[in-house]
Amino acid sequence: MARKKKGLLIVVSGPAGVGKGTVNAALMQKHPEIRMSVSVTTRAPRPGEIEGVHYFFRTKEEFDRMIDEDAFLEYMHVFGMNYYGTPKAFVETERNKGNHVILEIDVQGAMKVKSRCPDAVLVFIAPPSLKVLKDRLVGRGTETQESIDVRTATALEELKKLPDYDYMVINDVVEEAVADMEAILSAELNRTARNQTLITKLTGGETI
Repeated sequence: MARKKKGLLIVVSGPAGVGKGTVNAALMQKHPEIRMSVSVTTRAPRPGEIEGVHYFFRTKEEFDRMIDEDAFLEYMHVFGMNYYGTPKAFVETERNKGNHVILEIDVQGAMKVKSRCPDAVLVFIAPPSLKVLKDRLVGRGTETQESIDVRTATALEELKKLPDYDYMVINDVVEEAVADMEAILSAELNRTARNQTLITKLTGGETI
């Protein structure tokens, strides 16, 4: 897949259990120029987690300072406990290297990024049906019936935000979903708006 001077910012959302992580991991395995955004969090590292790989671990005071410095594309307070945020510096550094950055966040965070980064590409990973999604949650074997009901209801609300996204990818067969993601990347890289430098050369009387 050809790379341009600046990489894409791909915002990926979708309900719990839809397989966002599986699709993204398979896509990155095929394309080493794609990076997963690393979030900043105020929670303590878990065993095996590495600074700068899984998260950037910061104190609440450091996180507040980053908010004051407008260092986040988006951030949120989860369950009234820990803070999570997407650092602008990491995303811009990778994009300026020509790498594409995937930002896997919920619909609220996606809308914040969309308002701050108009060139971001928003992709919603959807299930073939709500029944399939519910079956996947049940198949995990880690969810209570109450949790499954809550997640299903939440998924329905998230699906209502689909019109705000640029693309929808149905994750029925992972390989097909990955192929759809590749098609989206190719289409976006070939947009005229992302190729203005070349267009100027082609239309500006450059000597052939």
